[in-house]
Amino acid sequence: MNNKRKKRVRYDRYGYIFIAPFFITYLLFQLWPLINTFYYSTLSYYKRNGRQFIEFAGIQNFLNILGIAAGERAYVLSYLKNTLIMWGFNFVPQILVSLLMAVWLTDLKVKVKGTGAMKVIIYLPSIITAASVSVLFKALFSQYGPITQTLKNWGILAQNYDFMASVAGSRGLISLILWWMWFGNTSLLLISGVLGIDPGLFEAADIDGATGFKKFLYLTLPLLKPIMLYTLVTSAIGGLQMYDIPALFNVPQTGLIGQPDDKTTTMAMYIMRLYNSDVGKAAAVSVVLFIVTLAVSLVLFFSMRDKDAAKIKKAERKAGGRK
Repeated sequence: MNNKRKKRVRYDRYGYIFIAPFFITYLLFQLWPLINTFYYSTLSYYKRNGRQFIEFAGIQNFLNILGIAAGERAYVLSYLKNTLIMWGFNFVPQILVSLLMAVWLTDLKVKVKGTGAMKVIIYLPSIITAASVSVLFKALFSQYGPITQTLKNWGILAQNYDFMASVAGSRGLISLILWWMWFGNTSLLLISGVLGIDPGLFEAADIDGATGFKKFLYLTLPLLKPIMLYTLVTSAIGGLQMYDIPALFNVPQTGLIGQPDDKTTTMAMYIMRLYNSDVGKAAAVSVVLFIVTLAVSLVLFFSMRDKDAAKIKKAERKAGGRK
């Protein structure tokens, strides 16, 4: 009698092998740098007699960047304001236009022709490099650029108007560039969400006599919540960390100073500016940006969550506790 056990192949371990690269990459290139950033934010870097010294500073870097320490100004708050303004003027139109495109291109009654080509066209700007887009828009909207001159000839702008010297003009153009580059990507995400909704629900609504607006308000929007939440959170993270377009669009040759009058400088630009002189302060600004991003993401998450599902789970937990 052969008592040898037959070797059994365990297929469950292959799942861990397949997901291991993601976790290894995350630990090495995201989690570890994040932990290091918190550590460096407690250090003070200074030079004396041509040599660099490092000392433990505690929360002093945070007091300095927030303008609480004597003789320091809260530049970080000004740059956070710049970032939020440019993100808001890009993000709100982006969501609205993307929702409109998603509903329009998936409406079975409208039956838009060439939807595949339209999806490709609206997605194309997102694959263009930020440097190319910045140079293009700066040439088009400079004081003597073709679009600026056309608007002046039509009497829409004053003859001496310069987008690059105007705070509202520069911020508006940066928001326009970001909207133009990313609304296609957002539209495709929302289109995939609409296509995932059961068509039978829309047919039932048509039988009940619901208008297009009511179907959008009471069917499409509630069922798009998971995709909308993902879109809102990722847009918030990307928007608060915006760097490439503002850093390339309207800056002097030295860079990292958003003109005019530092009004288009973002938090990420400020971090890079500080990194060349004081790593501790740069890390402290990074921590502040992380906290703001986390707070905005949590607000979006809790405001967009399914409250009915949460109530059901809470009731189930209470019922289980009574047992």
